Amino acid sequence: MAGIVVVFDFDKTIIDCDSDNWVVDELGATDLFNQLLPTMPWNSLMDRMMKELHSQGKTIDEIVEVLKRAPIHPRIVPAIKAAHALGCDLKIVSDANRFFIETILKHHNLTDYFSEINTNLSYVDEEGKLRIFPFHDFFSSSHGCGLCPPNMCKGVVIERIKATMFAEGKRKIIYLGDGIGDFCPSLKLNEGDYVMPRKNFPLWELICRNSMLIKADVHDWCDGEELEQVLLQIINTIISNEESNQLIPVDCKFQTIPMAAPESLPRPLPVRH
Repeated sequence: MAGIVVVFDFDKTIIDCDSDNWVVDELGATDLFNQLLPTMPWNSLMDRMMKELHSQGKTIDEIVEVLKRAPIHPRIVPAIKAAHALGCDLKIVSDANRFFIETILKHHNLTDYFSEINTNLSYVDEEGKLRIFPFHDFFSSSHGCGLCPPNMCKGVVIERIKATMFAEGKRKIIYLGDGIGDFCPSLKLNEGDYVMPRKNFPLWELICRNSMLIKADVHDWCDGEELEQVLLQIINTIISNEESNQLIPVDCKFQTIPMAAPESLPRPLPVRH
């Protein structure tokens, strides 16, 4: 195992759109969504929109078909599979929702590549209607982070991942994201970790303006092809550096010498297989 945890955002990172907006737009409910947006929190709005869509006769199967059409760059799936093949532990931390994420992962045969998904709760009720609820119940208490939306602090999730990974023999985190909500977890990364912000997106802009606050190495990317190239280069560099730190015994007349190293560059629910 590589000892590396790769944490992906989902919307505009794994897929090339916002999954909530994609479903609302594709099912023709954009005007109502925009009308209600100023009146309630995002998760409550998405739960309300699902009720409205179902009341108009839209079925869960129609929602699934829309999700299957969500745009994804052709190099994203190979990148995920290659990172997993190199021994990385892959996780998702996303402000989307579980049903949307799992449906899209299943469609692309990616479910088994992720060890956990941290996201807003969702389920299909006994009437066949999709319900959506916040990851953190902000109606009962605050998660205490002023940088993140009330329903989810990704920094809290990263701190929990960090607390467990060392006991599992994992030492490095690579974090990929694009949005404002990805800034807090980027601040939690240590020296020797890596953050991969999508170029010209809000996370990239925040890091550019606050670079002194970031301890991790920053490597940006613009599309799925560059994501694949940068991610695999980072993983291979980490692996090569770890191998170079293991000393090779030679003839007793000589000192032990190192190998040459290349240049460096709430708890989740288990994934259902």
